[in-house]
Formats: sequence, C-alpha cells, structure tokens
Amino acid sequence: MDPKRPLPFFSEPTLSTFSARKSFLWRFTLPLVVSVILLFSNFDAQAVHPSFNRTMGGFGEEPLVFERTEDEFSTSVEDTLHMDRISFAPRGDGLGYVIRFHQSTRLDSFSLIQPASDLIQLELFHSNIDTLDIQFPTYNEDVQEVRLYQLENSYGVDIYLGQQLKVISNAYPDMQSQDLLVALTYSTPREVEVYTQQFLARNWYLSINPDNALDILAPAAPSPANLDLEYEQVKGKLRFDTVIIDPGHGGHDPGNVGYRNAREKDVVLSISKKLGSYIEEYLPDVKVIYTRETDRYVDLEERGSIANRAEGDLFVSIHADGWTSSSVYGSSVFFLGLHRSDAAFEVMKRENSVFTNHSDELFNLTEEDLLIYELAHSGYIATSERIAYMIEDQFRTRANRKSRGVKQAGFVVLYQASMPAVLIETGFLSNPAEQRFLTSDYGQSIIASAIFRAIRDYKLEYEKTQN
Repeated sequence: MDPKRPLPFFSEPTLSTFSARKSFLWRFTLPLVVSVILLFSNFDAQAVHPSFNRTMGGFGEEPLVFERTEDEFSTSVEDTLHMDRISFAPRGDGLGYVIRFHQSTRLDSFSLIQPASDLIQLELFHSNIDTLDIQFPTYNEDVQEVRLYQLENSYGVDIYLGQQLKVISNAYPDMQSQDLLVALTYSTPREVEVYTQQFLARNWYLSINPDNALDILAPAAPSPANLDLEYEQVKGKLRFDTVIIDPGHGGHDPGNVGYRNAREKDVVLSISKKLGSYIEEYLPDVKVIYTRETDRYVDLEERGSIANRAEGDLFVSIHADGWTSSSVYGSSVFFLGLHRSDAAFEVMKRENSVFTNHSDELFNLTEEDLLIYELAHSGYIATSERIAYMIEDQFRTRANRKSRGVKQAGFVVLYQASMPAVLIETGFLSNPAEQRFLTSDYGQSIIASAIFRAIRDYKLEYEKTQN
C-alpha cells in the first residue's frame, strides 16, 4: 500500500446507507444458505455420486452399478484396499438385514445382481484388493455363506441366503466410512420372483479357470509332435485298452444329497458319461465299460465283478462328497490301502455303507485284509497312487479346484477290482458354490476333462514303458 495515499474517508450518511444495504442482503441470502446446507446434508449416494445408478423393473435392465469419478480414481489407483471383515446384522428399521464389507478405502466400482431369491452376486473393482486376513461372519439360517473369487481384474462375490428368506438386495457405499453395504429388504415372494428374473447368474469359474481348462487334446509334455511319433511306434503293442468307469450310487441309493437337494448319483453319472465320451472320441483304441449307464443300483461287489470280467486296465470310481458344514469344499483322490487320516476314514465309512447285501467280511475290511491286499497287489497299489496324483495335479493346476490331497482308504469297491483303481471325490455338494459348479454342464465338463487328461497322460507314459 502506498504510504502517501490517504486512507478512504466515509461520511456518516455513506456508512448508514452501506449498513442498510448489508442488512437487506443478509436477510435475503440467509434462508438461501440454510436451504443449500440442508439439501447437501440429506444427499444420498445418488446425489453424492452422479454415476451411482440403480435400475429396477423391466427385463434386461442393467444391474446396480457404482463408479467413482475420474478425480477420485486418479488419487487412489496406487492404494491397496484391505478387506478386513464381512459382517451382517438386522437393519435398524426391522425391514431386513445389512451386510457390511469392512474396507480400508473405497472401491473404484462395483455391480450387483440377484439372479435367484437365495443368491446375490457382486463384482468388486479396485486396482489392488487384499483379502488375505479377511474374517467371515458367523452365519445363520438367513445368511448362510459369503464366498470370494479372485478374478483377473476384480473380485467376484456370492452371497447365499436361506431359501425361506424373501428379500430384494441393494448395494451402496456407506457415507460414514469406506465400507460397502448390501441392504436386504423384506419383500413378497412375487416381488422377489419378478425382480430376480431380469438377471442371469454369473459363473465366476469361467473367469478364474485357465483358458486350457477344457483342452483335452494337447498333452502337457513332451511336444505333441514327439508324442504322435512315439504313439504310432508303440500302437501295435498297446495293452492299456480298457477303462472301467464307475458312477457311484444309483437307483434307491442317492448318495450324498446336497444344497438344493442335488443328488450325488445324478451328478456323478453325468460326469462319468462326459469322461467316457472324451475317451471314446480321443482315445478310440480304448474301450469304455460303465458299471451303470442309467439310474439303477449296482452293489459294490458287482461293480468289481464287472471290472474284472472286462479285464480292465484301470478302474475309476466317481463320487461327490458331502458334509454337515456348508463351508467345506475341495476335491480328493483315493487309492486302496490303510487309511492314514480320520478324514479318509470318514469318507471310507460313508462310501462303504451302501454295501449291505453281502457278507460282513466284504463290508468290514480289516487292517489284515488291506495288508494282505497290499502285499498281493503291490504293483496295483503303486500304479493307483501314481494315477491318483496325476488326477490331483490336473484338478489343482488346470481345473482350479481346491485339492484336499491324495489319500489311502479301504474302499470296498476298490478292493473288489483286481486292477489299478482310484476313487475320486469331485467336490462337496453340501457347499453351495461347489453344488452350482458340479451341477452345471460347464463344471462337469471341467471335471471330466481333468480326469481324461490324467488317464491320457498315464496311458502315454505306460505305452513308453512297454516299447
């Protein structure tokens, strides 16, 4: 400020006029300011995030979608989102539940669909989501399970609800924290039916399985050209030419009855037929024998007799597991021998329990029985173990199944077959996610192709030793 410039001078009339105008402007603008403050304080997620969109109603409409603005995204792209916990609680208004995903920062975007009354699916997008130490809630009959699937650029979420619970779901960011909320609002069965019909369920396994999960043509090693040459050289000397496929249970014996009443006998018959068709098409010199091709009961002794009469080179018994807890999942492969764990013993008891028509000595395999079998058939035992590990490797690396390991147990059906033999528990029908996978055509194809590749690779390995 120029020190030589005089300070402004206001006369008393000028000051009076200024004060009057100021009072008039204040009285005019004060209500406007208050209205704006109230308006913003009551903003919901749609007002705060212009791109937050929910569509309700007609068929074919888009799922609920939330996206952060470009400015928000640019400031957080390097952040890691730590998802520490998932919880749920009854809503304060008594109209349903709220499921909360506890997060260290906001998601970049998310989408929600509800393709069935008992299934809600979300896809969560962020540059880096860490779920390593996540804690899951204690479930009840209404909210039965939450499952996460790590996809290439996002996470898939399945929320399984009790079939008796009728709700419509809605997801939105919590304005008081960084969390994501899923509101479940009680609705009538008709409202839920109309709402869910507009969505088609997502199969996360389509995203997480490798592209070659269904590839049944290309052997893993060595190169295809060398294999073709070697195959032709020993083709005339093949001895591995009969595979026995044994779909477990059947007829009056449904096997395990899982989530939504999925029956083991139906699932394993479908998988077995897919496996047999793969062998018939791609290994035409191998004969496929089924212990059953329809929904009929065949006792365990007869299954072994079928295999022995056909002089099979490999016996493959296909099953699906079940448990009292719906959270247990994964596949297992067994070969005959003394059970080495309590878990293997429990599976053996369930599978052997269907054998009720014949003598006790066949039903209750003693330790002595199994030791004598191991001594008399040590070659079969070693081959069975080798094939079991090849199947387990295919499940784990190509089919993307959780492996529960290769185990020994005294299965009667394996004991009856005088040849290398394995029993496969493809997954748990009691687990909602695995039930969906194992009852789907895609899931059954994944399982069957994994077993086929193991058999094919073993066949090629066996033929080389016979050359």
